[in-house]
Amino acid sequence: MSGRLGLLFGLLLGHRSNTTELDDRITACRACPRLVAWRESVAAVKRAAFRDQEYWGKPVPGFGPMDASLLIVGLAPAAHGANRTGRMFTGDRSGDFLYRALYEVGLASQPEAWALDDGLELYGVRIASPVRCAPPANKPTPEERDRCSPFLREELGLLTSLRSVVVLGAFGWQAFLPLLGSARPKFGHGVEVSLGGLRVFGCYHVSQQNTFTGKLTQEMLQGVLARATAAEPTS
Repeated sequence: MSGRLGLLFGLLLGHRSNTTELDDRITACRACPRLVAWRESVAAVKRAAFRDQEYWGKPVPGFGPMDASLLIVGLAPAAHGANRTGRMFTGDRSGDFLYRALYEVGLASQPEAWALDDGLELYGVRIASPVRCAPPANKPTPEERDRCSPFLREELGLLTSLRSVVVLGAFGWQAFLPLLGSARPKFGHGVEVSLGGLRVFGCYHVSQQNTFTGKLTQEMLQGVLARATAAEPTS
C-alpha cells in the first residue's frame, strides 16, 4: 500500500494508533455477545487433547511485521486453534497447511506453528482476519463481520508498505473488498484484481474440507502466494 493510501485510511479514522494499542483494543473487545459466549465456553470446557492447556479465549490480533508487503486475510480464529493459542492460524491443521506453504515460498522461518513461544517468524507477510473471535460452526454472521471490520480497516491503515493481499475464501473476500471501495469482483481461486492501490488475490480457504478433499493443494496455495509476493505495486 502506498504511503498516501495509508494516510487516507488514517484520516478516515481520525487517528493513527500504534500496533500495540490496536492489539489491546482487539483483545479486549466484547461487542458480539454470541461470539463472546462461544469463545469463552470453548476455553472453559476445552478439547480433551488440550485439557492441561490454558486457552486464550479472547479475540485474536494480527500476526506478522507491520512493514509487510503482503497481507493474508482469513475468516476467523478456530475454536481449538487460535482461540486456544492466541495467534492467527496457530495450533490446528488449517494453520499447519498455511504455514507449510509460507515456509516453502520463503515467507516463514519454520513450517509449523503450535504456540506463541514456538519461535516462528514471518518475513514480509502479516496475517489477519475480518472476524477476530472464534464463531460457532466457523460461521460468523454478517452482522458480526461488519461489527468487527473496523479493526481490519485500522490495521490496513498501519500497513504502509503493503502491495498485495491474499484473501482466503469467499467470506473473507466479501468482508475485505468493501474496505477498498465499491467494486465487487467475483471470488475465485487464483483471481487477481487491482483495488485501492493493491493487488488482491483470491485463494480457496485452507479449511480441512478443502485441503483433505484436494480442492486446495499445497501447489495451488504456494502458487498464489508466489504470485502475490512478486506482485508490483499498482499506480
